[in-house]
Amino acid sequence: MTLNEKYLMPNNVSMDGIEDTGLRGVRAATSRISLVDGEAGRLIYRGYAIEDLAKWSTFEETCYLLLNGELPNAEQLNTFSKELTSNRELPLSILEALHSQPLGTTPMAILSAMVSLMSGTCPDHGDDSLEANRRKAVRIIAMMPTVVAAWKRLRRDQKPIDPDPSLSHAANFLYMIGGKKQSKTMNRFMDVALILQADHGFNASTFTSRVVASTRATMYSAVSAGIGALSGSLHGGANAQVMRNLIDVNDPNNVEEWVEEQFRNGERISGMGHAVYKTIDPRAAILRGMAQAIMDNSPEFRWYEMTERMILATQRHFRAAKGREIYPNIDMYTASIYHTMGIDPDFYPAVFAMARSAGWTAHISEEKFPTDPVRPVLYRPVCVYRGEMDREYVPIEDRC
Repeated sequence: MTLNEKYLMPNNVSMDGIEDTGLRGVRAATSRISLVDGEAGRLIYRGYAIEDLAKWSTFEETCYLLLNGELPNAEQLNTFSKELTSNRELPLSILEALHSQPLGTTPMAILSAMVSLMSGTCPDHGDDSLEANRRKAVRIIAMMPTVVAAWKRLRRDQKPIDPDPSLSHAANFLYMIGGKKQSKTMNRFMDVALILQADHGFNASTFTSRVVASTRATMYSAVSAGIGALSGSLHGGANAQVMRNLIDVNDPNNVEEWVEEQFRNGERISGMGHAVYKTIDPRAAILRGMAQAIMDNSPEFRWYEMTERMILATQRHFRAAKGREIYPNIDMYTASIYHTMGIDPDFYPAVFAMARSAGWTAHISEEKFPTDPVRPVLYRPVCVYRGEMDREYVPIEDRC
């Protein structure tokens, strides 16, 4: 194979004839953690349908499932929940670091930095064994909500609230951000939202975490990198944009015209469409009922009404203009749900990261300790070079 054949490929064509578009269609690795079936609109965690987990499970139980491969019995779940609870409090050095940050720092930047700093306070620092990584996973999952809640309050010139060991993972987070205990219904909705966002195959942030883990970097470094990937507007920032859009529209009667104006300006409608699902995102189908229930008979109901109108208007446009269907994804509904819970839009990606920490840590462990004997030592894809060749170096004094 010549140099040109190997590295200088025609436009839009890469190795094996696969279109060079963000590794889509490329099989990077095997995994036993989750399955995203885009054609059928299914999401599976370790063999369990997301609909069943959302109906019957808790976030703690789902974390255990993702990390260990099996649902726990009562004793195992109790022990695991106590591990999470006992690791919620932040070390003094992390609290001091939070207090020292400029208040304009974004929540995702704070979260990424604090997770990196957790490495230095970890009792298992320097130990990369399977058992040590499991303990690191528990600490990360447990501490991330405390970091997010503390930063939310510090930005409002409020004192951070200590975790309450009597509360579940979801209920404790809502308590720490709001300063009061929420209803069982609200806590359960938060619990389900975390379950639905806990993992989703080889999405951008999970793949980023696995690439970093493949270098044998620490779990803290891999999770911090995942947070960085999730912070992008095309990934974890989409639900925040949905809420900004709803606030911009403001009135259900303005939705249809707003949608058409977006399309006239060549803009996308955040919360609509998905890179994998060819039908409705199964997580969105679950959250739709939650959104209606949480806002029914309250002034917040207009957010739900506007969401539904935005979906229908976008679908009408796609049918008329493109002759095809488009469906809502999870971001379309988490936006108004989180708003009703008192969470600011710029904190939405951080809440997403809190949930996804379960999936990230499971994938990082799988990357570090694979059960599949055929695994790459280090991710190193081939780059298709399309730049200049054989250029002559000109000394700086001779350049125009």
